[in-house]
Amino acid sequence: MSFYTSLSGLKNAQTGLSVTANNIANAETLGFKKSRTLFSDLVVGDSPKMQQGIGSTVQSITQNFGMGPIEQTGGALDMAITGDGFFAVKNPATSDVSYTRNGAFTVDDSGFVKDGSGNRLQIFTPTQNPATDLPVDCQLPSQSTPPVTTPPTPASPFAGVSVGLDGSVKVSYADGTNETIGSVALATFPAVDGLKQTGSSNWVASGVSGAAEYGLPGSTSLGSVKSGSIERSNVDITEELVGLITMQRYFQANAKAIDTATQISQTVLNLRT
Repeated sequence: MSFYTSLSGLKNAQTGLSVTANNIANAETLGFKKSRTLFSDLVVGDSPKMQQGIGSTVQSITQNFGMGPIEQTGGALDMAITGDGFFAVKNPATSDVSYTRNGAFTVDDSGFVKDGSGNRLQIFTPTQNPATDLPVDCQLPSQSTPPVTTPPTPASPFAGVSVGLDGSVKVSYADGTNETIGSVALATFPAVDGLKQTGSSNWVASGVSGAAEYGLPGSTSLGSVKSGSIERSNVDITEELVGLITMQRYFQANAKAIDTATQISQTVLNLRT
């Protein structure tokens, strides 16, 4: 029995080491959220006075969505959320929507604001109601011609873009005029820790997290958008290294227990011979 008890501890330690190693590996990944491993004990026996522990198991691997450090970049389309919420980004090929805290956005040849994987940032246009409407792709005007709007904007080349704390996306033209084309859409969830990781600092909704609830930055429980900044990983290297040492000792202790049980078994066998 002691072999299997200690073996469960070895397997748990291996899982804990993998989670810690993944945290360390993503210490420089923008918008990354660290995870931790939670264990629970295993017991057998019906009588409260005769119950025996038979090891442990991994109860869950939970994500910590605490805010990471904010780094100033100066880029107009670099955005950080100071508070709760996620940027919504849509895959143009599949229309699948993901959610991220990585606000390092750029513009493609068609004027769409996208992340590093080509997913398009979602915004609410001035005519939309965030309480009832779904956000749409954020597209900046062409470098040579202004967008078609009502009323029409002056026939002047596109000059630049800026994003306000309230998420408003404002484009400016060479003649000095400007126009607000929409506001960045932020999403929140009934159970954030139920989001499913998909890689690239992206998450998707699951049955545990519940459906996304959209809103404007600064409204209700949503944070503000800080342009010219990005959110770094919330991994604390010092904390993870201490956790790495703890898991290593946990592994060594269980391995030692197996070694001791082996020696006892060998001694018993020698007595019989």
